[in-house]
Amino acid sequence: MFGLIGHSTSLDQARSKALALGFPEYAEGDFEMWCSAPPQLVERIPVTSLTGKSIEGAYIDSIFVPEMLRRFKTAKRKVLSAMELAQKQGITITALGGFTSIIFEDFKLLKEQQVRATTLDWQRFTTGNTHTAWVICRQVEVNAPGLGIDLRRAKVAVVGATGDIGSAVCRWLHQRTGVEELLLVARQPQPLIDLQTELGTGRILSLEEALPEADVVVWVASLPETLSIDTKNLRSPCLMIDGGYPKNLDSKASGETVHVLKGGIVEFHQDIGWQMMEVAEMEKPQRQMFACFAEAMLLDFEEIHTNFSWGRNNITIENMDLIGEASLRHGFQALGLQAIGLQAIGLQPIDLEAISL
Repeated sequence: MFGLIGHSTSLDQARSKALALGFPEYAEGDFEMWCSAPPQLVERIPVTSLTGKSIEGAYIDSIFVPEMLRRFKTAKRKVLSAMELAQKQGITITALGGFTSIIFEDFKLLKEQQVRATTLDWQRFTTGNTHTAWVICRQVEVNAPGLGIDLRRAKVAVVGATGDIGSAVCRWLHQRTGVEELLLVARQPQPLIDLQTELGTGRILSLEEALPEADVVVWVASLPETLSIDTKNLRSPCLMIDGGYPKNLDSKASGETVHVLKGGIVEFHQDIGWQMMEVAEMEKPQRQMFACFAEAMLLDFEEIHTNFSWGRNNITIENMDLIGEASLRHGFQALGLQAIGLQAIGLQPIDLEAISL
């Protein structure tokens, strides 16, 4: 059985979702009530693979909202309590989604294994980052050529290159696609130097230096609200993969020759009878989901009940291959650019199903 731990993107959205799901006491609660509220198992989810195999999962809302990030103890308690609930429900593999994964890593919750009377079994949890990294790389490989970008002659900037997902994307693009040049962007200089040494390639640049040079920009870092992008200084065409959270790059970098794609999103081969993605701003909420959530499903389909994605910079090319092959086999495909957008610039829609590893 798989589990998904998620949250709403704001308190207002959380209240609206609570009312729709039949939790009026939450819908009417103020911020302090939400800070003290326990996690809830919101719905159970049956899923059938393209192979015909069926599994069941559960969605657990951590009752966390981003406004709580400034409260260290509250954010930490929300994530750990949701994990405790998942374990008590007997869920064998649970994915941490959105800020729950970020909080777990950044707040170093590995030191908090004891939650009340429960000792958390780390083997039951995964960040989903391996599948997310594979999907983002897939989105680059498939959509860049559709825009006339030859990756072997292209410069690809990875913003947030030293993170767990960012470093995996760099390894894959260097080893598998043969991009002409990687432009490495991150806040801390020493991790960038370490990554450059590991890769044996790549140029370390500031964001301001990298953007005008890049044919493809992979964002795997959250965008500051104050960030402003002058699209006139970008390459034409330019593919931008928004792999950060929340996904708001399209509001900052839209343009006729700038093509923004929501990164780390997959579409399942058939509808799933769930409500959780209705409020996640998915175009097709019955089929589309975050790749990290899909990783829990894939691990359950494959009967790999272990913390497949765990810690920082541990993602290997071999595990990306494994989860990527499973993703295709069970009926997932990476979200691509809209066909109408490609036709507008004189290109044909990409048949994702016709493309294999």
